Amino acid sequence: MNTIKGKAWKFGDNIDTDVIIPARYLNTTDPQELAKHCMEDADPEFSKKVNPGDIIVAGKNFGCGSSREHAPIAIKACGISCVIAESFARIFYRNAFNTGLLILECPEASKDIETGDELEVYPEEGKILNLTKNKTYTTKPLPQFMKEILEDGGLIPHIMKRLKQG
Repeated sequence: MNTIKGKAWKFGDNIDTDVIIPARYLNTTDPQELAKHCMEDADPEFSKKVNPGDIIVAGKNFGCGSSREHAPIAIKACGISCVIAESFARIFYRNAFNTGLLILECPEASKDIETGDELEVYPEEGKILNLTKNKTYTTKPLPQFMKEILEDGGLIPHIMKRLKQG
């Protein structure tokens, strides 16, 4: 997995899937259309301000609420490369990996990082660098099978690849 570099966008605790992608936009599954509305109820201009590679940082229970896969799809399509949070809702956690979105639990980083901080994330090593504050945070490195799912773009592409390999 490659090193990720981007600007942090900070959100609080209990960011539910309806905040990530409001239900009024669930009539589409087009990732680019979903991306236009990512986080708009929390920040109406969010999708216009995000640059490819940027990182969402949040508090506890990120992705709570309904089990819609639209939420991690919208985040990923918006250009976000990674979500770092103190904790994730269980279904969101699984949906993120299923759709190829890197997520990392790191309570220390979640509390300390602010919007605008420049970050470097080393998923292989379980290391997050806050270049703005000159701090390093540690998270558990991902298991190999989860790295493979992410590298293949999600669970379905991963399974298709494995089937082709025999």
